[in-house]
Amino acid sequence: MKTLNLTVNGQAVSAAVEPRTHLADFLREHEGLTGTHLGCEHGVCGACTVEIDGAPARSCIQFAVRCEGATVRTIEGFEDDAVMRQLRAAFSAEHALQCGYCTPGMLVTARDIVMRLPHLTGAHDEARIRVELAGNLCRCTGYQGIVRAIQRVLRQRAGIDAA
Repeated sequence: MKTLNLTVNGQAVSAAVEPRTHLADFLREHEGLTGTHLGCEHGVCGACTVEIDGAPARSCIQFAVRCEGATVRTIEGFEDDAVMRQLRAAFSAEHALQCGYCTPGMLVTARDIVMRLPHLTGAHDEARIRVELAGNLCRCTGYQGIVRAIQRVLRQRAGIDAA
């Protein structure tokens, strides 16, 4: 066992973990944060996407002990985040949700897109948004609503669209 010290959703956490424990398993089993979904467990589907030190990361392929001293934010940690509130509303308005399994990871990635690439406000930017989403798989929606939701928030934040 190794002692792990990190910050999860703004709270200091210290726990003894097996060195082989993946961050997703630690978050779900030890911290009870089940919004982090496990899909492929190979880092391909993106359902387990969380923020580690401010950047999206696949928690299913990240060993928890490698996060020593890190700041981790799961979907639950975005409860009071203004951008995430906009994205949730846009996902609902644009019908970007179906089964919902990919949604937590998709929202974390979408927030990163909005924060990192605020200039993607035009119709011609759809291709770039799709490239940015490439690490998050959705088997239900066909991505149209997801892309529209991200575009909606980008436009709102740029003052282009009041909706």
